[in-house]
Amino acid sequence: MIRYMGNNIPDYLNEKKNIIRLVIFTSAFALVFINIYTPFGSEQWYDVSKFRYFVFSSLIILTGVLVVVISRIIMYYVSKKRPILYRQYFLWIAAEIFFMALFYTLYSHVVKGDRDIMEVFKQSVKNTSLVLLLPYSVSWLYFSWMDQSKRLEKIEEEASAVESKARMIPFRDEKGELRLTVSSDNFLFLEAADNYVNINYLNKGVVSGFMIRNSLKNIEEAFADQYKTIIRCHRSYMVNFEKVKIMRREKTGVFLELEGEKIKDIPVSKTYIARLTELLF
Repeated sequence: MIRYMGNNIPDYLNEKKNIIRLVIFTSAFALVFINIYTPFGSEQWYDVSKFRYFVFSSLIILTGVLVVVISRIIMYYVSKKRPILYRQYFLWIAAEIFFMALFYTLYSHVVKGDRDIMEVFKQSVKNTSLVLLLPYSVSWLYFSWMDQSKRLEKIEEEASAVESKARMIPFRDEKGELRLTVSSDNFLFLEAADNYVNINYLNKGVVSGFMIRNSLKNIEEAFADQYKTIIRCHRSYMVNFEKVKIMRREKTGVFLELEGEKIKDIPVSKTYIARLTELLF
């Protein structure tokens, strides 16, 4: 823990909305605390009903919490000029406890003038520490959880964006110019035609084709690392293996049947049968 004292506190501790949450939660906790625990035997100071005691204690708590409000406002603007270290943050909290305890000590001393002020101050420090440190700790855990949740959500969004981008398959001609981009969900197969390659894909459920000047060898090399499911199955064909539903062996050879209607069977040459079999099994 000591080695972290020189590090900056997390940004979420000084966000405006979290400061507001901290003040509200601390005030609510202090109000519940003083009405249940009744420090200094304060419920016996005056012969009042529980409701009036609740009203009086609320006013006292709200006045005392002004110390926290002023402190956090100052901390917020200080953090805008320079980062706050952990050790500075903890000293800041200690100062909040001191001044709030001093406020309650002076208040109780005025009300009960015959009390030992140092004894009251010691008791006030104890009670004030409970009033502040417990809600501070809970708030810190909550803010940390919220921050981690946001970070995780952001990572998932970025991963989703990268995945979505990766699923768009770019097709370039022999000069490297982008000619067509097709979703991997719609791409079916490539068919070589002399110095051209015909890109076959689904467009609104209908098989469409787009011709570019390139060779299957160039495309195979370009896709080798990033698009591993687009594989060579014949000297004239590359197929999106995610779309293959049947591999059929006949007397005339081996053929691949793809998902969709009116899509011709893709032949598999003997050179590529072993590789395709590995992918299937």
